[in-house]
Amino acid sequence: MRRGGTLSLTGVYGGMADPLPMLTMFDKQIQIRMGQANVRRWVDDILPYLTEEDPLGVDDFATHRIPLADAPKAYEMFQQKRDGAVKILMTP
Repeated sequence: MRRGGTLSLTGVYGGMADPLPMLTMFDKQIQIRMGQANVRRWVDDILPYLTEEDPLGVDDFATHRIPLADAPKAYEMFQQKRDGAVKILMTP
């Protein structure tokens, strides 16, 4: 962990986890940011763009599509920015 980084937890967090190394994180000046995704706030603004015509180009945004069983490989590929990985869609 480098000094002064930020740990962000977004979306829905599903439960208890092992305790974080708080003393180490404090010493490294790590910021923790978290919260629910405020989806309701944006629904009325975004809904008109979600049509069959796909004006925002979201249908083709995923650069890779892989089975869920290959998730560890996908995370590594994304982290290392290999093979142009920007958004990976995993399907069960």
